[in-house]
Amino acid sequence: MKTIELDRQLPSDREPVLRIQPMPADVNMYGDIFGGWIMAQVDIAGAVAASRRARGRVATIAVNQFVFKHPVLVSDLLSFYATVKRVGNTSITVDVEVYAERGLPDTQIFRVTEATLTYVAVGTDRRPRAVDAA
Repeated sequence: MKTIELDRQLPSDREPVLRIQPMPADVNMYGDIFGGWIMAQVDIAGAVAASRRARGRVATIAVNQFVFKHPVLVSDLLSFYATVKRVGNTSITVDVEVYAERGLPDTQIFRVTEATLTYVAVGTDRRPRAVDAA
């Protein structure tokens, strides 16, 4: 069995955009949290950062990279950190890192997922719109 590399603590230089605890209804047939559930939460976290930067509505247009590093278990407390990496004319690329806090009283912290997603800023007509300069 592979040893999990501990991160010792959550990133202290930024705040998570989402924190959630998976429930028994979110498990796959092997008892781990379903990857699709984690992907949905990553998309939400990335969209928070992208919509803040776009100052409005965004739509997911690409999942550029998605890496599951370790299984997520029921009762893990997940923290999602999203960082805007690139801003184009209408698009915003966001990196999302997911950390799990597991076990009490001796809590272990480790990165379970990394992803890069691209969003497009959209207007009320749901058509691409320019992203304002920062």
